[in-house]
Amino acid sequence: MFQKIHHINIHPEKPTLIWDGDCGFCKFWKTRWELKTENSIVFRTFQEAADNFQEIPLKEFKKASRLIDTEGNVFSGPDSAYRSLWYGGNKFWHHLYKKSSIFCDISDHTYNHIAKNRSFYFKATHLLFGKNPRNLKPYWLLYLFAVILIFFLL
Repeated sequence: MFQKIHHINIHPEKPTLIWDGDCGFCKFWKTRWELKTENSIVFRTFQEAADNFQEIPLKEFKKASRLIDTEGNVFSGPDSAYRSLWYGGNKFWHHLYKKSSIFCDISDHTYNHIAKNRSFYFKATHLLFGKNPRNLKPYWLLYLFAVILIFFLL
């Protein structure tokens, strides 16, 4: 499980989301988040940014994304995604993560599971949404329709 780091003494000029640049799954969803946050945050890979944020151990960057705000607050794992959406105007998910311990636990465990199985989930992402993160295709609806159709035919 990733370690939650709450604060560091480095204050970037703009909120910065640090992610794994060697991960196809991470790159796909980082591109989606760029579209949703409309340049309100900076995206950097941990491979290029880790030296600037040495208070966060490299092994922790490898386990989970981190969003660092301009006051040095660190949001880890799923909350890095939720908090980045906050900057894009969607405050619901971060608020729910902070207020609901059940949602927080489910998010953390789900994030951890996906992080440990990125290759599988990258393939699943392509299967469900297509290969272009800038233009998602709702293929999952076709699969759902096929399952429902098969169920009724049987």
